Amino acid sequence: MLPKLRRFAVGLAGHPADGDDLCQMTIERALAKRDKWQDGTRLDSWMYRIMRNIWIDEQRARTRRAKTFVGEDAGFAVGSDGGQEAQVELGNIDRALATLPPEQREAVLLVMVEGFSYREAAEIVGCPVGTLNSRLVRGRDALMALLEPDR
Repeated sequence: MLPKLRRFAVGLAGHPADGDDLCQMTIERALAKRDKWQDGTRLDSWMYRIMRNIWIDEQRARTRRAKTFVGEDAGFAVGSDGGQEAQVELGNIDRALATLPPEQREAVLLVMVEGFSYREAAEIVGCPVGTLNSRLVRGRDALMALLEPDR
């Protein structure tokens, strides 16, 4: 599960080092709260929800205390093993993802990248399926407009 968690963490955080920190915090919290996980439920969904909650908490804290810091670079290739063209395209996708509002970005990452169903992603995010679907459609449309401006 660790590679999938890390990919989601880097996608949320926008930077590999911050994604690794987020992943570590998630695992630490899951281990500390392992008695809260209910047998028979999906462990991956529980872990994604923990990660998302930590990320939201970190974003709120960062907003409060870090207004003087310069923003992080966007566009790091995640999981790239292709040639130059593939790396350029992944960089374009990363930059486009970084421009999406956080709600749309997490919906796109959970459904289109991680392969969760709409219902599972909605449970992770903690919203109705219709809301997640709306976020996903808007995010996908925005990505298409950014990546294929001639359409």
